[in-house]
Amino acid sequence: MRQDRAGLDERRRDVVTAALDSAMGAESHDATAGFRLRALRVEDAGAAAGLIREAFAAQSVATDPPSSALRETATSVAAHLTEGGGAALEAGDALIGVVLWAERDNGLYLGRLAVRPSWRGRGAARALIAAGETHARRLALPRLHLRVRLALDENRRLFSACGFAPIRQGAHPGYAEPTYLVMEKALR
Repeated sequence: MRQDRAGLDERRRDVVTAALDSAMGAESHDATAGFRLRALRVEDAGAAAGLIREAFAAQSVATDPPSSALRETATSVAAHLTEGGGAALEAGDALIGVVLWAERDNGLYLGRLAVRPSWRGRGAARALIAAGETHARRLALPRLHLRVRLALDENRRLFSACGFAPIRQGAHPGYAEPTYLVMEKALR
């Protein structure tokens, strides 16, 4: 049964990837922004891991504890993509933004939202969040959710502007005070 489920999950992932590519094909190309949105694939894992590390290293504020995103590898990103999925933004042949996602807790959890620092402020993060919303709606999931560090005010403002609301605070292991905020966006 496990092998059958793995085959089913792989076929479902392939169908979802094809649908995402189709839904975000030509109409996802934004000539004014200069990027194209598509499904993130396992073969992108090395470039995606490098982009995630670069983007998280360039955060406006150092976080404590340091982000585990700084330890992402091609292997860890590929494993996530195999179990979940994600979206990519390209400018020409270069990867400029990624988001990873997974079905979790009755919704689509967005993680590792990363935009190359030189591309920030051009709508890339919003496009990646919108891709997650499109994917969640296609799966008939009722919400998007994510975690954001309390110290990262710009990120919290971005997520709020995209329709996310805070639902609770949490602390990383070993920390007595909250270090992150859980936010969600209801999909109606």
